[in-house]
Amino acid sequence: MTDYSVLVPFLPRRPEQLLPYAGLVHWTQAERLWQGQALFVEPHQGFAYAAGAGFRVPAGLGVTLMPLRHPYEAALQARSLALATGRPVVAGFGPGGRSMQQSLLGEPYRSPLTAAREYLTIVRGLLANEIVDTKGEYFSCHGALHAFPAPSVELGLGVLRPGMARLAGEVADVAVTWLTPASYLEDVVLPAMREGAAKAGRRVPRLVAIVPVALEHEGHGADVFALASNAAHLQGPHYLDMLRRAGVGVGGEDVKADARALVTGGAFLSGDLDGLLGRLRAYEKAGVDEVVLNVTGVFNVAGAQEAMSDLKRIIAALSAG
Repeated sequence: MTDYSVLVPFLPRRPEQLLPYAGLVHWTQAERLWQGQALFVEPHQGFAYAAGAGFRVPAGLGVTLMPLRHPYEAALQARSLALATGRPVVAGFGPGGRSMQQSLLGEPYRSPLTAAREYLTIVRGLLANEIVDTKGEYFSCHGALHAFPAPSVELGLGVLRPGMARLAGEVADVAVTWLTPASYLEDVVLPAMREGAAKAGRRVPRLVAIVPVALEHEGHGADVFALASNAAHLQGPHYLDMLRRAGVGVGGEDVKADARALVTGGAFLSGDLDGLLGRLRAYEKAGVDEVVLNVTGVFNVAGAQEAMSDLKRIIAALSAG
């Protein structure tokens, strides 16, 4: 059975801005509240604030960026969040873009796969209360967290392409995808995850898809919402490569044309309520374990009330079966 969750559709400037979305998860059948990397209110702190305000909901970090923190700090923050909320946490990590790596580290990772493998291996050992003694090409650690009972922390890895999907199969508990059509997940990502899991002799990780969606709104075409939601991603070479692999006709030169391609290629879902539900069901059939509803485009174009209205209508319809 596929769970449905909610993404905070903006970068909060004040922690109280998260509360309506935490409340939505608390009061509906939504499974989890997710947030990607934010550079205003940092996600761990925002979720802890919501917990202190009474909304102790399961949290998903999808994803935080490895160059920002050492894996010891990452493990400590993830466990601290589980302790603060009293609920399970999905701690997703990703290497970020090459430009960010260059800016923060002095040079990009020669091999993002190696960097991610080292990072998650260290974090996993620390969360398991092991003494970690690792000297890697990118990350090293000799130490341990003080053992203390806490809700579970699942390790997530941001996945776009087959190489990272195979690595997720080997080392992660959860693969977290963004802007990936259902057919691409079924035909490319899941087989690669199974390959990696078989190589490591472990079960296949859960697959979480963060999916941009919008209901119909008078005066705004779906491509407008798609562009408002994903303009930055349409500038990223790794996203463009993934979309081309998925058969989405993005050229990387005309961002408006590429936004239209997201809609026609099934990377951005829109329509009336029944039509949108049918498109979401394709993710269930593809084998996705958790779909995260991302209404960032609606928020940016039509405002906060319309974005919340879309989420409430979609979640209510999904809950009704």
